Amino acid sequence: MSSLRAALAMALFAGAAGAQTFDVASVKPNKSANPSHSNFPMGPGDVYVPNGGLFSATNFPLATYIFFAYKIQGNQAQYLMPQLPVWAMTERFDIQARAEGNPSKDQMRLMMRSLLADRFQLATHHEIREVPVLTWILSKPGRTGPQLQPHPKGSDCPTEAASAALASAETPSPSQTVAGGFPALCNGILAMPPSAPGRLRAGARNVTIGFIADTVSGAASLGRPMVDQTGLSGTFDFTLEWAPELGSPVAPVADFQPDPSGPSFEEALREQLGIKLQSRKGSMSVLVVDRVERPSEN
Repeated sequence: MSSLRAALAMALFAGAAGAQTFDVASVKPNKSANPSHSNFPMGPGDVYVPNGGLFSATNFPLATYIFFAYKIQGNQAQYLMPQLPVWAMTERFDIQARAEGNPSKDQMRLMMRSLLADRFQLATHHEIREVPVLTWILSKPGRTGPQLQPHPKGSDCPTEAASAALASAETPSPSQTVAGGFPALCNGILAMPPSAPGRLRAGARNVTIGFIADTVSGAASLGRPMVDQTGLSGTFDFTLEWAPELGSPVAPVADFQPDPSGPSFEEALREQLGIKLQSRKGSMSVLVVDRVERPSEN
């Protein structure tokens, strides 16, 4: 039943896309080797920067813009990526667009859907599929690990970054944390400085277990979507640190050397969050790409 509700929510969200568009927009190829950057984070969380209706992103592949527009997380990503043409992941584009007022991040997503449909002829639909999944369950009933804590009710929890530079990087400095070592910003999973070279560390505040499982599915690279079946309700604060396998797609650089003394993803999940994985079958709503083309002229 929950999968049907999720599919209905996605359908309603998709149906509203046509009603929201940017007032003006420019799409240009970028063949430089310059770093990618945007004026607010384009991840699936709610971390945002007030921007007066300006969307500004430089040197990103089309795949990144699709991920932003459809709020794609790890589970959806592994089904979406094989559907895209190679150029959608290798060729880079700059998008500058403006809308009236000060739209929210989700409103920007809807406007981006309209822009992608107009300039890239992107057409999609959702399908419910029965697929193998890895479910998250508590290692010990009723107990979480030391790095997974219920979010304190009534605590200050900002979702707006102090500057565009911070928002674009989505990598807070060690000083931008709160008690417990959790990120200062809320409602989005952020990269954090690891305790040792050769490790990855991520954290969040005020997020559901389902959001955590979905988002880190791509980073774990275990070949199956991860879904929450812990039975835990409400929102949580967490940090997770592990040593990715050699050749993992989430390794920060080509010559990245995993810390041999660091925990694997599954070990970190169990020891730090108190969660273990079980293989099962589950229903998922999958985004299907019907059509996509290189962009039209501005």
